[in-house]
Amino acid sequence: MMRRKLAAGRRSDETFVMTTEKALGQALTRAAQDLLSMPLRILRLQETRVTLADMPELLEDRSLLALLHGPGEGTGVLAISPPMLSALIEMRTIGRLAVQPPAPRRPTRTDAAMVADFVDVTLGALEEALSGTAELIWAGGFRYSSFLDDPRPLPLMLEDAAYRSFRFELDLGPSGQARPGSCLLVLPAEGRGRALAVERVTGELPGPAQAEARADWARRLEAAVLEAPGALNGVLARVTLPLGRVLSLAPGQTVELPSGALEAARVEGPGGRLVARARLGRQQGQRALRLDFGPEGGGGSGGGLGGGADPAELVPAPDEDVFPPWSDPGEA
Repeated sequence: MMRRKLAAGRRSDETFVMTTEKALGQALTRAAQDLLSMPLRILRLQETRVTLADMPELLEDRSLLALLHGPGEGTGVLAISPPMLSALIEMRTIGRLAVQPPAPRRPTRTDAAMVADFVDVTLGALEEALSGTAELIWAGGFRYSSFLDDPRPLPLMLEDAAYRSFRFELDLGPSGQARPGSCLLVLPAEGRGRALAVERVTGELPGPAQAEARADWARRLEAAVLEAPGALNGVLARVTLPLGRVLSLAPGQTVELPSGALEAARVEGPGGRLVARARLGRQQGQRALRLDFGPEGGGGSGGGLGGGADPAELVPAPDEDVFPPWSDPGEA
């Protein structure tokens, strides 16, 4: 009996084929469950081949248009309908679906920021599901790039070529509270991830070609990283105030900072991650931070933000009428 069960299991594994439809359904379901703990069911999936001229007719009014960047400068679109967008936002902000869905509205940049990780997790799960198949050539390597709240610029931003479009009709949320929604995934029909796909799927790249492909990928990755903007915030201190006082703040009022705040500033990256500690000072008449990369600040030597300044120039400015003396920073 055990031998028959094992043999049946092996036959089932051998005959299973991961199709594009299965991979897309799994990717959406997994992203909704892993990120938002939200049940998502695929009711219907329709694939069509479209041109750039056909695309505006496929988009639901007031959909959030997430632009996708992929291999070979390829660009795609994931259009999220207003009902699906509101469900994603509600699960992200309050952890449940509202009793009544909100009225459709124009999507905002904040909406796009809140669903960007959902888009990336979905595309990553799709790539993982299709790993080892020829479909990876066109579906792999795409990630969220930016968003549009108006479809009119699309013809200027996308290449005039053939595309594969996948329209999903969905149920979002638990049974009895499920909300209908839809989304549309559009990717270039001609796959551009050939070197990556051939290496993963067949392993047939010869040694020199494989090495060159990896070196080229490393060069392109380095160039993309070095060109990416990096936002840093200089933080003197964080102060907790009653909401009533926050609402009553007006120009000219004073907010007391903790003692020593001017000499204990922080330079933070995205998400509030500490990059370095710093002191507040002045250089060439402008506010400046003197970075401290000592044992508590990240290792290395000190320097000024924005220009290789001589640390000796970053000194207190007691004579500046809007800048209190450092001898008594608690009054800042």
